[in-house]
Amino acid sequence: MQNRIKEYRERLGLSQGRLAELCDVSRQTINAIENDKYDPSLQLAFDLARILGLTMEQCFIPERKG
Repeated sequence: MQNRIKEYRERLGLSQGRLAELCDVSRQTINAIENDKYDPSLQLAFDLARILGLTMEQCFIPERKG
């Protein structure tokens, strides 16, 4: 699943480390999510959206099947 976390994080002036602190995960986890190497748990996805002030649809781009 692709996402726009990095784009919105940078718009808010947050570092990966600060976003990680706010989400109670490691900076490496945020980096992996931003680079589409890790899909977050549902709870973490909701936390990311809430902290960034976004909807889930704004944060994550589902892959099309077919």
